[in-house]
Amino acid sequence: MSVSRAAWKVRLADAIALLIVVAALLLPDRLTSTDFGSFAAIPLELMLGAMLLLLLPSTVRLPVATTLALLLAALTVLKIIDACFYASLSRPFDLVLDWGLAGGAWALLTSSLGLPAALLIAFAALLVVLGVPVALLLAVRRLTRLLDTHTSVVVAVVAAAALWLACWVAGIVIAAPYPVASHASTTKVINEVKRIRDGRQEQQAFATQIAADQVAATPADQLLTGLRGKRVLLVFVESYGRVALEDPTIGAQIRPVLDSGTTELAAHGIQARSGYLTSPIAGGGSWLAHATLLSGLRIDHQRRYLTLVASDRFTLTEAFHRAGWHTLGVMPGVTRAWPEGAFYDYDEIYDSAALDYAGPAFGWSRIPDQFTLARLDQLTSGSPQRPAMAMVPLITSHAPWSAVPPILPWDDLGDGSVYGSSADDTEQPEAILARDPTRVRADYARSISYSLQSLISYTAKESGDDLVVVMLGDHQPAPAVTGPDAGKDVPITVISGDPAVLQRIDSWGWSSGLRPAPDAPVWPMESFRNRFLAAYAR
Repeated sequence: MSVSRAAWKVRLADAIALLIVVAALLLPDRLTSTDFGSFAAIPLELMLGAMLLLLLPSTVRLPVATTLALLLAALTVLKIIDACFYASLSRPFDLVLDWGLAGGAWALLTSSLGLPAALLIAFAALLVVLGVPVALLLAVRRLTRLLDTHTSVVVAVVAAAALWLACWVAGIVIAAPYPVASHASTTKVINEVKRIRDGRQEQQAFATQIAADQVAATPADQLLTGLRGKRVLLVFVESYGRVALEDPTIGAQIRPVLDSGTTELAAHGIQARSGYLTSPIAGGGSWLAHATLLSGLRIDHQRRYLTLVASDRFTLTEAFHRAGWHTLGVMPGVTRAWPEGAFYDYDEIYDSAALDYAGPAFGWSRIPDQFTLARLDQLTSGSPQRPAMAMVPLITSHAPWSAVPPILPWDDLGDGSVYGSSADDTEQPEAILARDPTRVRADYARSISYSLQSLISYTAKESGDDLVVVMLGDHQPAPAVTGPDAGKDVPITVISGDPAVLQRIDSWGWSSGLRPAPDAPVWPMESFRNRFLAAYAR
C-alpha cells in the first residue's frame, strides 16, 4: 500500500509539473483573453521542446532544459507585464523603452494607495518575478528526468505531436477563437522581435517626418492673427474620454454638467463649439497626447516622444511664442525635473512646487484643479500688449479617482489651506484596493465632473471677449472604466465670448455647446495643430 501511495505522489507531482509548463505556454498576454478557452489547447512548443531534448545526449539534456525553462520564464513574466499594460494603458509593454516608467508607476502607487499598500504590491510583483522562474525551472527539470526513465514518454510526445498536427490541419476549435493546435508562445516571441525591429526602422522614417514641416516657415506676422489680443488657455482634462459622454451610467452624470455649463456660459455671453479628436493613447501616458496635439505628429509611444523632444519641431506653443504671446506651462503634475519642457518653448514653467499650494494632497493629483485655475488667473494677467498663452493639464481626474475635493468659493481658496478639513473625510488610500469596478466607474465620473465644473466656473468668472479656452481630454481612461475595445476618442471644445473667434471654425462642423453630438466630426489629434493655425491665420 505504501509503495502505491508513493507512486501516486510521484505521478501527481509529474502531472503538476506538466500543468505548470502547459499553463505558461498557453497563458495569454491580455486579461480579457484569460478564460477556459485559452487553455483548452495543445501547445506546439511543448512537443518541440520535448523532441529537442530527446535528440540530445543525456549529458547535456539537463543544462539545455534549464536554459529553456529560464527562457519560458522570461516569456511568461513578459506576458504578465503585457496583461497589466493592456489593462491600464491598452497597449503591450515596450521591451526597449518602458523600463523608464517604473519610477512614475511607483510614484503613482505611493501617492494614490499609500506606502504600505504600494509596498505590498511591489512585494507581490517581486514574488511573481522570482516565483515564475523557480516554478518553471523545477517543473521543466522534473519533466526532463522523465525522458531518461520512461520510454513511454517518447510515445506520448509523438502521439501529442500527431494530435496537434491533425487539429491544426482540421482547424479544430473547442472554444472560439482559440484553436486546439496552439502556437501562441512562438507567435508572441516572433511579434516581440518584429516590434523591436520595426521600431528601429520606424524611427528613421519618423525623423524624416519631423523635418518635413512647411508650417514652421510661417512668418511671425502671419501666425494666429485671428487671436491677437486674446488670452488663450489650452486645457487638458486628464482621462476625459468619449466614454464620459456615451457610457449610459457615466454619461448620465457628465452630460448634465456640460449642458448646464453651456447654459451658464451663455448667460455670460460665452459660446462653445465641440467635436472629437482621436488620441494616440488610452489609459495613461498623457505626455504623449500633449506632444501629439502640440507637434502635429502622432506620438503613440516613448521612442517617438524622445526623438521628438530632441528635435526642433515647430509646436503650437512655439507658434504663440513667435507671434508675441507670453507662453506658460502650468504643470501641477510635474514634481521633479522636466527637461523636456524646453522643447515647447515656454517663457515660464510652473510646476507643482511653483504653484505654492499649501493644502493637503488629494491622492496622486496633489493639487485640486480649482486651485490650479485660481493660480492660473494670477499667472496670466499680463499686459494686453503681450497676452498670455498657457498650456494647463488638470489632474484631479487622474487615476485612481479616489479623492475628489469640493468646489469652493473662489475667494476662499487662498493658499489651499482651506482644503484641510475636507481632506479629513476622504477615503483612506488602502481602501482603494477593495473597490469594485462599479465603484471605480462612479469615482471616475465624480472626478471628471469636478474637473469640468471647475473649468466651467472659472470661464464664467472670467467672462469677456478677451479669453479663449480650448478644453479637451488627453486620453480615454483605463479599460477598467471603458471596458475593452472602447476606442481612443476624446472630446474637444473651443470656448470664447467673441463670436468672431468661433466664426473662424464654422467650417469645422463642430456641435454648438460644451457637449459634442454623437455624430460630431472626429479628427486625428495630430491634425489639430495645422487646422488651428490655418483657421486663425486668415
